[in-house]
Amino acid sequence: MSSTRIEREREHDHKIKDNAEDVWGWSSPGGKLRAERRANYFLSLSGMNPQSKVLEIGCGTGLFTEKVSKSGAHITATDLSEDLLAVARKKNIPNCLVEEADAHQLKYADASFDIVFGSSILHHLDMDIALKEVWRVLKPGGKMVFAEPNMLNPQILVQKNVPFIKKWLGDSPDETAIVRWKLTNQLKKLGFKNCNIFPYDFLHPYTPAPFIGLVKGIGAIVEKTPLLREIAGSVIIYAEK
Repeated sequence: MSSTRIEREREHDHKIKDNAEDVWGWSSPGGKLRAERRANYFLSLSGMNPQSKVLEIGCGTGLFTEKVSKSGAHITATDLSEDLLAVARKKNIPNCLVEEADAHQLKYADASFDIVFGSSILHHLDMDIALKEVWRVLKPGGKMVFAEPNMLNPQILVQKNVPFIKKWLGDSPDETAIVRWKLTNQLKKLGFKNCNIFPYDFLHPYTPAPFIGLVKGIGAIVEKTPLLREIAGSVIIYAEK
């Protein structure tokens, strides 16, 4: 990541530091349900347990750090933004070291972690460089699990590609979204195996509370429907070293 891009990301994070979880859509009733579901994917797919050494990339305010900490794993939670890290540190998450780190130049030794995970972070990065670093710091047999926006979702397609809408909706200038088959090929070229990237989540964070149950029910059906499932809001990314 260029120094200019890093500074743009830090500047963006500084602007939203006091209401970041609102900007990201995690504080609404629908957003809270989405966050719980996402955290459960991190826990179940990675198999986190008290013996696991875990690296979180892009921990932000520590929202997901706190949720997965119930696994008892030893977590190193990292981010570029000291503004957001300050919020995370105030949560005093057990068994967790919160520190600044650049995902493109991780300061950890080769084969240091059993699990690397992150929420909505890869789409901010130079994907190839960041994934090479994930591969490097993972132990043999280690697992990576990420959740990212899906480029095939109509809202996200517009949001990530129309500059004035991108700015209006609070995105940082350089972020994009994931095309799952393209990323699958990237992962395989880097040496990852058992790659599984799947679309999920039709519950918009700003769904009015009375309609959340209905939208969840419809979403559960659509997630199982070929072709239609491809326009889900997010993708889960799983792979092993």
